[in-house]
Amino acid sequence: MSFHSMWAELLPVGRSSASGGYRRYAWTGADADCRTWFREQAEARGIAHETDRNGNQWAWLGDPAAGNAVVTGSHLDSVPDGGAFDGPLGVVSAFAALDELRGRGARPTRPLGIVNFGDEEGARFGLACVGSRLTAGALTVEQAHRLTDGDGVTLPRAMEAAGYDPGTLGPDPERLARIGAFVELHVEQGRALDLSGDRIGIASAIWPHGRWRFDFRGEANHAGTTRLADRHDPMLSYAETVLAARREAELAGAVATFGKIGVEPNGVNAIPSLVRGWLDSRAADQESLDTVVTGIEKAAREYAAAHGVDLDVVRESFTPVVEFDHALRDELARILGTRTELKAPVLGTGAGHDAGILSDRIPTAMLFVRNPTGVSHSPAEYAAEDDCVAGVTALADVLEGLACT
Repeated sequence: MSFHSMWAELLPVGRSSASGGYRRYAWTGADADCRTWFREQAEARGIAHETDRNGNQWAWLGDPAAGNAVVTGSHLDSVPDGGAFDGPLGVVSAFAALDELRGRGARPTRPLGIVNFGDEEGARFGLACVGSRLTAGALTVEQAHRLTDGDGVTLPRAMEAAGYDPGTLGPDPERLARIGAFVELHVEQGRALDLSGDRIGIASAIWPHGRWRFDFRGEANHAGTTRLADRHDPMLSYAETVLAARREAELAGAVATFGKIGVEPNGVNAIPSLVRGWLDSRAADQESLDTVVTGIEKAAREYAAAHGVDLDVVRESFTPVVEFDHALRDELARILGTRTELKAPVLGTGAGHDAGILSDRIPTAMLFVRNPTGVSHSPAEYAAEDDCVAGVTALADVLEGLACT
């Protein structure tokens, strides 16, 4: 089955007719359809299929128990109204690359695996990379059992409703011990390749990143009768902080975003008593990230004091820089440099991935496919067909170089 036919078959699954985006959330009907598609792709190729204790799907050419396996793949779930490429491109390309290897007559000397990691985006339960975190032991069973969606449904209940046993959740060191290398292909979430004119890139690292909650506490009052001079309006401090975040990020060559906000009492004719904003900030190195966040907090406290507003800042999550395995990264560059005319520049990324979660346990690497707009997590996410095919060829070259020599 060609890349194009597989892509066309998967494209309608979980797509919203209203937004044109995807709503493939963990342990829902759309997720089940994606899982069925994955299993059928494995069966169509006569390779073994299994679902592990954490709900991740695997397809195997050769016996994984032999060890030192080379695995590729990504995820099939989406963010709310996300694009078609983030995740699925890596899974579809994995099956297409396996087909290309077989067409070349390549004979693997190591087991080859394809994986669909569950709940990578965290759209339902609020935590990204649940499947790979559980497998790597980066998420405990107790923490997983406490995950709850917006309707109050826990992760175990959702798994049971989908026909899976949550009693098996937990670290899977034996499975990871069988993997000698994991290579994830992904659409680039940015425009570095478009700006350089290259179709394919190799990841160097995932930027350090975190989320901080800013609670601006003022005084609720009537919007029509309270003099401006008498107000303690937290919205003003918040708005000024948003602008400060942009300035600090520009100065440091980083990114900073206030993308979520909560307001109380949230009335049109009421001055807010509380404005709660969530900051997402990422930078190429820890020093730059610290500089940005420190600068934003300093400015926020100055604005809050000027308006008679109290401020609390809480770091809700943080991930340090993730350096991909240097030897594996260099081997990918060597393989692509000898097997293709395409240049493959090495570049960092501000987005998190399953490959980043697994990097503490096994050698991991990533390939990026050019995204001409740089848009991601949106229905406008895009990669041209010829670039996707180039990605398949590059992945097949890598798999052949790693597993067939």
